[in-house]
Amino acid sequence: MAWTSYYRGDGQPREEAEPPLPPSPPWREFPRPDVAEGRLFQPPEGLVEAVNAALSLRRPLLVTGMPGSGKSTLIESVASELKLGAPLRWHITSRSTLTDSLYRYDVLGRIHAQQFAQLSGAPVEDSIADFLQLGPLGAALAPTERPRALLIDEIDKSDLDLPSDLLDVLERGEFRIPELTRHQDQRVSIRESDAAITHEIVDGRVRCTNFPFIVMTSNGERDFPAAFLRRCVRFRMPPINEEMLARIVEAHLDAATAARVSELISQFARDVGAGRSLATDQLLNAVFLLTGADPEDAAARERLTGLLLRDLSDA
Repeated sequence: MAWTSYYRGDGQPREEAEPPLPPSPPWREFPRPDVAEGRLFQPPEGLVEAVNAALSLRRPLLVTGMPGSGKSTLIESVASELKLGAPLRWHITSRSTLTDSLYRYDVLGRIHAQQFAQLSGAPVEDSIADFLQLGPLGAALAPTERPRALLIDEIDKSDLDLPSDLLDVLERGEFRIPELTRHQDQRVSIRESDAAITHEIVDGRVRCTNFPFIVMTSNGERDFPAAFLRRCVRFRMPPINEEMLARIVEAHLDAATAARVSELISQFARDVGAGRSLATDQLLNAVFLLTGADPEDAAARERLTGLLLRDLSDA
């Protein structure tokens, strides 16, 4: 297995380039293009219609499915095809709040800057814009000529109240920044996380001109309020099957590789169908390494397969 020769476990130091690291998988090349994975995304039957319905109705798209089924990659596919720019991303945890997704205000940083200016004898400038930043949802709702693409990832991991908190903002397509409504300047330019992009906010009010394309993903671990669900276009990713897996492998590698590992793909589909918790990127990793392995080293291939295709519930 030539790809294992970089590290041998014999404790003997070697020059960094002797031998060089093997080429990386196509999906792990860096720096990463903003929409690289989106061009390889293989939408299952019905998802194209769901995306178009969400776009036409200006509604969020709630996509439910098992981990690794391609839910979060969908946003890159749509952003790439429709030229919506680099997708904005909001990764949900149990501590996520609506305010954090709209904007962030570094009040302590502003106080420290004022104190430092006073101590140094420099003029004290009240530049609140330097300490405000739009969050991913806030940036998506800022006025733009083209809709933005926003991923709200794993919303089922949120606090119980967050889905309901989202309703008013998503229905109205606007929000206020209280710190700016009380500020002396009527117009303030606020930056996104990408400091090169700024938006002029008038009277502290952010109002979208083009409703963003929003994908919310869920692993199906909880139920959502009916009021939240009726405001979404909903799509459930279909169960993984052998044909779908072969198309994914072919898209990321090539048709010849997919044909060579047909038995591995079949076994993976059977394992998932039997209830094992596996993700499609695990299959891609196994295919990438096993196709470069020594076909006669059956024991090593078996160990590698077990290493890469461990059940996700097995910590």
